[in-house]
Amino acid sequence: MIKAVVTMLVAFMMIVMSGTTGYGEETNVLVAYFSCTGNTRSLAEHVAGTLSVTLYEIKPEIPYTTADLNWRDNSSRASLEKNDPSSRPAISGAVENMGKYDIVFLGYPIWWGQAPRIICTFLESYDFSGKTIIPFCTSGSSGIGSSATNLHGLCADSTNWLSGERLPSGTSRNDVVKWINGLGLDIIAE
Repeated sequence: MIKAVVTMLVAFMMIVMSGTTGYGEETNVLVAYFSCTGNTRSLAEHVAGTLSVTLYEIKPEIPYTTADLNWRDNSSRASLEKNDPSSRPAISGAVENMGKYDIVFLGYPIWWGQAPRIICTFLESYDFSGKTIIPFCTSGSSGIGSSATNLHGLCADSTNWLSGERLPSGTSRNDVVKWINGLGLDIIAE
């Protein structure tokens, strides 16, 4: 009896330590983010750091300048992209072996209540079939609103979208851990 209990405990510990989850094998997690001012970057670093996973920055081929981001100027680059639903700013670089990731945390700032168009470029650049996407955003004043749900149509129907979360730019690492561990996924942030 004791031997059976010990065997079960050892087997359980091997599963826990190997990272095996409800996804069937070791779950691979990617934290992909776009950030111009650094607010989203710091949160993405917290997410990746608490999970010890891959961090990927979505970098525009042509970096945004301060003038490009001037939301008060209707002719600024960001304003023009926002007003053109077909706008797809080019991305510099690519995620290596996207197929190996099961879960993607997707971080972005809120621009006029929505995700920047470069997020559309990112989502249309890969096959997210069967993957879980967890959006998170930063904003000075807006909530996540419909920004995350508006992205769903850019991916396959089999993509599993979890509810998005707006995180203030000063969110602590401990609060990020609580948020991730409250998602109901078979991963643990520490």
